[in-house]
Amino acid sequence: MKEKQSFKRKLLIGTFTVIFMIIMSAVVYLLWDWSKVGTETDSYQDVKVYYNGILYTRAYGRNFADNGYYLGQRWQCVEFVKRFYYQAKGHEMPDVYGNAKDYFDFETQHGELNGQRGMIQYYNGGDVAPQKDDLLVFTDTKYGHMGIITEVTENEVEIIQQNVYGEPRSTYSLTMQDGRFYVGTDREPAGWLRLE
Repeated sequence: MKEKQSFKRKLLIGTFTVIFMIIMSAVVYLLWDWSKVGTETDSYQDVKVYYNGILYTRAYGRNFADNGYYLGQRWQCVEFVKRFYYQAKGHEMPDVYGNAKDYFDFETQHGELNGQRGMIQYYNGGDVAPQKDDLLVFTDTKYGHMGIITEVTENEVEIIQQNVYGEPRSTYSLTMQDGRFYVGTDREPAGWLRLE
């Protein structure tokens, strides 16, 4: 009987020790990761991309341009995109608010002006190919995601983005079928917006 109780006690202590070690490892990792938040990870056309940490829903305060134009929550994907268009292109979006998925307006027709963003909107699968500096918008998650197209080849599109764990650049397939352009396979954006 005593041996059984002793075994159960050792098993309980061992289990709690393992759980404690896992929790402490997670805390140490989060503290280490937090220390990197706000560090530059890449740049495009002299506009920096900053690390947001592994907690992608976390923001680190509001960011404003010198003239008061609201750029977004630090270091979310929206903040980088708006900062890119503001710094590299001199463009201020008429509607400064919204999650990434809100930047693609499904009521705006293909090739028409998205008035909230002051940009022409094109649907994935439409007759207009994406171009360098277009805004690629994903609407497939709770908040969506977006990035800036940095390169377009015959069969790929590269984007730069903020608030992703890992590398700030990703590539997606580009195919043309019957005069229509499709970006992505596993993950497909709703489309792209363009300054014209």
